[in-house]
Amino acid sequence: MTTPLIAFNKPYGVICQFSGDEQRPTLKHYIEAEGYYPAGRLDTDSEGLLLLTNDGRLQAKITEPKYKLPKTYWVQVEGAITESAILQLAKGVKLKEFTTEPANVFAIPTPENLWQRHPPIRERKFIPTSWLSITIKEGKNRQVRRMCAAVGFPCLRLVRVQIGQLNLFKQGLALGQWNYIETNML
Repeated sequence: MTTPLIAFNKPYGVICQFSGDEQRPTLKHYIEAEGYYPAGRLDTDSEGLLLLTNDGRLQAKITEPKYKLPKTYWVQVEGAITESAILQLAKGVKLKEFTTEPANVFAIPTPENLWQRHPPIRERKFIPTSWLSITIKEGKNRQVRRMCAAVGFPCLRLVRVQIGQLNLFKQGLALGQWNYIETNML
């Protein structure tokens, strides 16, 4: 039996599906393992750790909020982040159809171990940017981006760096690289 879990460092612009988009790259352009499918998603304009599995029960444990598997993102936002915005993000943010659960949020220095994004983010001469680490357990559609926008700091770049105990950098995965991992690593 094959290992039921793949860790993939998804580049910006890659669609989280194997089938069909002729205009943009999909998972099939990177991963050569039959019978695997994403356990959760990353938006096309998000980067970083994506897990794939060939086991439906394991997929549910990774994606279902009831299992509370934390996911950590490094987020570059437009503007100089305020303590007030960090506190709002941490306690939960009212979005259109729901209020987010509390999150673990703190400002971080610009990450030195991140790859260059292609294309690069837009730079505005007189508007600074800030970096945050945000850990959530929900993972609703575009949740982190929507949370940041709701507190007045639009997301410019979003990189998922950790799922459960599995850390992208400890895996040593270069951008676009994947490998099989053991399920106990989560």
